[in-house]
Amino acid sequence: MIPYYEDEWVALYHGDFRDVLPALGVTADLLIADPPYGETSLSWDSWPAGWPTALRPFGKSLWCFGSMRMFLDRRDEFTGWRMSQDVVWEKHNGSGFAADRFKRVHEHALHWYRTDAAWSEIHHQTPTTGDETARQVRRKTRPPHTGNVNTSAYESHDGGPRLMRSVIYSRSMHGRAINETEKPVALLDPLIGYGCPPGGLVVDPFAGSASTLVAARQAGRRAIGVELRESQCEAAAERLSHMPLELAT
Repeated sequence: MIPYYEDEWVALYHGDFRDVLPALGVTADLLIADPPYGETSLSWDSWPAGWPTALRPFGKSLWCFGSMRMFLDRRDEFTGWRMSQDVVWEKHNGSGFAADRFKRVHEHALHWYRTDAAWSEIHHQTPTTGDETARQVRRKTRPPHTGNVNTSAYESHDGGPRLMRSVIYSRSMHGRAINETEKPVALLDPLIGYGCPPGGLVVDPFAGSASTLVAARQAGRRAIGVELRESQCEAAAERLSHMPLELAT
């Protein structure tokens, strides 16, 4: 099968993943899916029935984007997957501007793993962040002396790295997007770091703008994307070919 775009790290294929992935015979370390949520009447927003089951043979670990409504309405379609955790993407601009509801400025990313897999088989490396909040740990440097008030008896040290929070703020791609629901690379990067080892393979069955492929390539992971719409393949290939290859160090 000839890829629509290919370099030493990533490959993009035009077609339905249910046809492409069996032909490639691949097994992913991590699957990342951003399917149409099926919540509007727009032509591109049609839920691909049965896709979670169809994707199961190609990996044991899955990050899936969606809304709370989507996951509740489609829960039965995730039979065979067990949810491990959820991450919230906080956006700078909202969607769903209903006058009788809160302005929605978030989406969910749920991590699933196959029910026939043990948790020990799933790569899970929680990213950490530097202590950028300047919270301090007071450390005593010498014992007190009776009757002596020593104002320099403590030194301040930062608390070291901390686990990354489950709410990730990242600006959405408003005005710069090449896909209707494009996810920012900064959002995808920690999800890939969590679920895929360095040099491992990420597979995205709904590649869209190829953000997953860009993020995987920059993180030193291989990636395969499959996209049904040729217009999106064309835009994604253009993006991939013009973005510099910057591997994480």
